[in-house]
Amino acid sequence: MTVLAGANASKTPVVLASASTIRATVLRNAGVPFEIMPAQVDETALKRKLRSERADAEACALALAALKALHVSSLRPEALVIGADQMLDCDGVWFDKPADRGQAETSLRGLRGKTHSLVAGVVVARDGRQLWQHVERSRLTMRRLDDAFIAAYLDAIGEPALQSVGAYQLEGLGVQLFSHVDGDFFAILGLPLLPLLETLRQHGIVAA
Repeated sequence: MTVLAGANASKTPVVLASASTIRATVLRNAGVPFEIMPAQVDETALKRKLRSERADAEACALALAALKALHVSSLRPEALVIGADQMLDCDGVWFDKPADRGQAETSLRGLRGKTHSLVAGVVVARDGRQLWQHVERSRLTMRRLDDAFIAAYLDAIGEPALQSVGAYQLEGLGVQLFSHVDGDFFAILGLPLLPLLETLRQHGIVAA
């Protein structure tokens, strides 16, 4: 699926290799012209391999971002392709996007009252080659939520809880889950925007 997200003033097309609506919104709001082409890759297999090799969350986030960017770059060699991914690490446990409400409740119960790391990796590729990468770690402390609050939160947020690792979205009601947040807001949303914009400027995609 390819969706046009804005007119491109550059001769080099930009493709976001992600189905994330929040990443697309962040780019669109920043005035970046781009298309969306989600990468059809096996993230689970790569995570399992990296976990067996005792890779850390930063390495995994970058590897997943590169997997997406390079896959789509092989299909769109003329484009600058942006791949991005996030890893949530709490006391050495990696959390994934919940598959259903039950898993979302389990994730939130596992994170409440604790500080966890949210790692965002982003890779830019062209013509099947990786040109640039960046990784950013944020630390978030969740309040000591009781089961009733978690249930009410999930009732209020609905399906979007299943779209983010950790079952929260800081840009919305998810902010009420936390007592402290230390990190770049855009990276927490899933895309380290400011360093990415600098790279896009260097390639003439956005104005310097």
